[in-house]
Amino acid sequence: MMGSLGWQELLIIVIILALLFGAQRVSGLGGALGKGIREFREQAKGPEKDKTPLERPAGMSDADWVEYQEFKKEQAKS
Repeated sequence: MMGSLGWQELLIIVIILALLFGAQRVSGLGGALGKGIREFREQAKGPEKDKTPLERPAGMSDADWVEYQEFKKEQAKS
């Protein structure tokens, strides 16, 4: 297929980069690239990860708790 790189092509590219820049510098670039990708994925997930679960106030009935949760979900959407 055109446009996709196999492991052989990637190996050749890595060897050429190692010859041009040195193995330590290439490994450092790989580490930085991996860190960048990881940070991008974390940011792409959005604020879902940062949300804290709602805590049920003491003395609230089950029906009121369900209604309160639905209200908070609607508030978060807008």
